[in-house]
Amino acid sequence: MKSYFFAVPLCAALAFSAQTAHAQFQENVRRSLFSDQKAFDVGDAVTILIVESTEADNQATTSDSRSTSLGAGVDINTGGTPVDPSVSISSNNEFRGKGQTTRQERLRTKLSARVVAMEKNGNMRIEGRRTTQINGESQTITITGVVRPADIQSDNSVLSYHISEMTLVYEGEGTITTAQEPGLITKFLRMLF
Repeated sequence: MKSYFFAVPLCAALAFSAQTAHAQFQENVRRSLFSDQKAFDVGDAVTILIVESTEADNQATTSDSRSTSLGAGVDINTGGTPVDPSVSISSNNEFRGKGQTTRQERLRTKLSARVVAMEKNGNMRIEGRRTTQINGESQTITITGVVRPADIQSDNSVLSYHISEMTLVYEGEGTITTAQEPGLITKFLRMLF
C-alpha cells in the first residue's frame, strides 16, 4: 500500500513535467535541438542587414558643326561697262553641349522581416517594414524579396545583397523633407516646360 501512494504522485509528477517540456519546446517541433534557430517557414522572422552602396557616374559631350555656302555669279558685258551681279549666301551653325551626372548613395541598417510565403523550391518570400519618428520627421524603410535558406546565417540574419528580386524603399516626410521640395511656382514652371 505504501508503494501505491508513492507511485501515484510520481506518475502525476512525470506526466506534468512531460507536458511542461512539450509546451516549452513546441515552438521547435520540426527543428533539431542541435541546429541553429533560422527562419524556415511562413510566419518566421528573419533579420535583414541592409548594406547597400551605389555609385553612378555618367558623362556626355556633344559637338556639332555645320557650314553651308552658296554662291552664284553672272558676268554681263553690255558694250562698255561690265555688270557683275553676283549673289553669295553663307550659313554657319555650331553647337557644343556637355553634361555630367554623379550620384553616390549609401544605406546601412538592420530590419526585421517575416516570411510571408514559401516557394516550391524552398526559397522564402519576405516582407519587412520599419517606421521611425524623430523630431517630427518620419522615416519608413520597406523591403521585399526572395531569400534562399542557404543565405541565412547562423544568427538568423541575411545580407541585403543576397536577396533576389529585392525592392527597397526608403521614404521620409516631415519638415526637412518639405523644405527640400521645390516651391509651387517652380513645380508649375516645370510642368509647362
